Amino acid sequence: MKKVVILGGGVIGLSTAYFLAQEGHSVTVIDASNMNDGCSYGNAGMVVPSHVVPLAQPGMISQGFRWMFNSKSPFYVKPRFSSDLLSWGWQFYKHAKPAHVERSKSALCALSLLSKELFRDLARKADFSWKEQGLLMLYRSDRVGEEERAAGKIAQELGLEVDFLSKFEVMALEPNLRMDVLGAVHYRSDAHLDPRRYMQFLKENVLAMGVRVLAETEVIEMRRLGGKVDAIRLQNEELALDELVICAGAWSPKLARQLGIKLRILPGKGYSFQLDRKVAMPTIPAILCEGKVAVTPYDQTIRFGGTMEITHTGDHRLNPNRIRGIVDTIQQFYPETDVAMPDLSTVWHGFRPCTPSGLPYIGRSEKFNNVLIASGHAMMGLSLAPATGFLINELICGKKTSIDLSAFRF
Repeated sequence: MKKVVILGGGVIGLSTAYFLAQEGHSVTVIDASNMNDGCSYGNAGMVVPSHVVPLAQPGMISQGFRWMFNSKSPFYVKPRFSSDLLSWGWQFYKHAKPAHVERSKSALCALSLLSKELFRDLARKADFSWKEQGLLMLYRSDRVGEEERAAGKIAQELGLEVDFLSKFEVMALEPNLRMDVLGAVHYRSDAHLDPRRYMQFLKENVLAMGVRVLAETEVIEMRRLGGKVDAIRLQNEELALDELVICAGAWSPKLARQLGIKLRILPGKGYSFQLDRKVAMPTIPAILCEGKVAVTPYDQTIRFGGTMEITHTGDHRLNPNRIRGIVDTIQQFYPETDVAMPDLSTVWHGFRPCTPSGLPYIGRSEKFNNVLIASGHAMMGLSLAPATGFLINELICGKKTSIDLSAFRF
């Protein structure tokens, strides 16, 4: 049995704690927040094996520049003088090539499918609204439709269940909803859940298994001894440890920097808001492709989310134009759905941890042999959380990992 300290109490940290505690390890989770908000709670709740093409892909640079000059667009880089931003941008440029997509797609698919199987197992133990209805990638233009069909064929080649739907076939799937679309790619391998209920499930179970959870707790110092970190100093105590896991999302680089470990991760601010279900509402999760808006229906409510603002973790300003862009996209795709501009006080925002490769970092540090990193999952943190926690547990136990982790080096 090992003493493991996990820095980060979001969905990645608690998933890791869950599998470690199941294995019998002594686990402490530390988080600077109250662990009741953040991307683990406000995300779209989608589990997406379909997302096998990383964010760093051909065409993203030129598309990003076009979006930069539209205040309602789904992507924005907040201009500022920052060596981290310049380095990140240069690395993103170098990764946005066909060869990177080719190298990454199988690794992302394997990670996602492992996560989905773990979610299925967990859903047998608790009700967190797990549903396997798939995901509709809806499009309104020929150009975007061509891009989505090409992505769908890549997923199909990897063994995923994919249907290419005409406008009329989409209407047959959603007969009670009028949509202004040309067609869709239907990923039948995808699923969704309620992220808040899933987080509650994790919290209750890790506590029941004896995990110590320290919320609103700052790390003062990480004590090093040789090639290891042997203790964590907090405000009122010091914790000895055998293994340290850094999985604090967008705050991971700050923590890793204390150990001289450089993580190329920048926060991507996103928004979401939730409405009560109305008569004319979607029943199948969807992404409205031209506006990159995620739509997730639940029993009583529906959640809309979108935008990616590359910024910093101190940027809590809500940009009404970005939110207006989400609302406009909803109205374009669902012209009979009455969705008004939400009151800003009801809009959630959070910081997704984005790497320049579009792939998460999962594995051991080369600098300290008992430090592991699990961060940089961007929009797929919830989707990839069970697999990430399961794999970190395998590494700590000295087991052969269920999938090859070479693509996720940092």
